[in-house]
Amino acid sequence: MTTSSLSVRCAVHFQRKRFGRKEMTVGLALAPASIPVGRIPRISRLMALAIRFENLLATGAVTDYAELARLGHVTRARVTQIVNLAFLAPDIQEALLFLPPVKKGRDPVKEWQVRPIAAEPDWRRQRRQWQVLANSATVR
Repeated sequence: MTTSSLSVRCAVHFQRKRFGRKEMTVGLALAPASIPVGRIPRISRLMALAIRFENLLATGAVTDYAELARLGHVTRARVTQIVNLAFLAPDIQEALLFLPPVKKGRDPVKEWQVRPIAAEPDWRRQRRQWQVLANSATVR
């Protein structure tokens, strides 16, 4: 009687799952996701929130600013401040949404600086005011 040996080679890796459990998976390990350097500026997050609030109001998911305030545990005045960012010209909104990440220090553009621009009803004047602010804050 002859005996033969059989060997199988396979690449495996271990992944962490819920509650610290480890799981063996066949194949090579995936490259770790690159961690973005910096953080999203606060005004970018607030601009996205203003767009979201407008959408919730338009679709009827919420009835008014008071309901948004209750759901968000903030005052109606704060909701109004955030939603007023939606009055900015579309290109300014886009610029705010795509500001570069802040790697260190303070945000280059602050909300209190943008509020007077949003209060201006004429988009041409808004754009001029935004250019002044963007140039002083070195935002491009």
